[in-house]
Amino acid sequence: MIDVKMSEKIFLSCSPCDMRKSIDSLAAIVQLQFGMDPFNNSLYVFCNKRCDKCKILRWANNGWWLYYRKLSKGVFRWKFNQEKQVLEVSERQFRWLLDGMSMDQPTAHKPVKQRIFL
Repeated sequence: MIDVKMSEKIFLSCSPCDMRKSIDSLAAIVQLQFGMDPFNNSLYVFCNKRCDKCKILRWANNGWWLYYRKLSKGVFRWKFNQEKQVLEVSERQFRWLLDGMSMDQPTAHKPVKQRIFL
């Protein structure tokens, strides 16, 4: 399993991706279409039209990691969006997505932002 904690941010592509694309093609999408730096410490996640395959691109020190997941049954609950190129998600939302759940879990506990103890 991919160690998400090693990355600062997680970005999902908001449009379907051709899973035949290579590392170079995916890095070019990140740089040219998203206007982002593919060499930073982030995960860039792409999904196909049928939502049964995904690729995750990550740069580490001196080379690329490309993770590929093909589901035997079921689909990823991906949110394709015509108005956005990319969507930043939390580690928690990303895990839900990989586990076949919606990224929006209304009954999940909300993170506590308060940092004062009285």
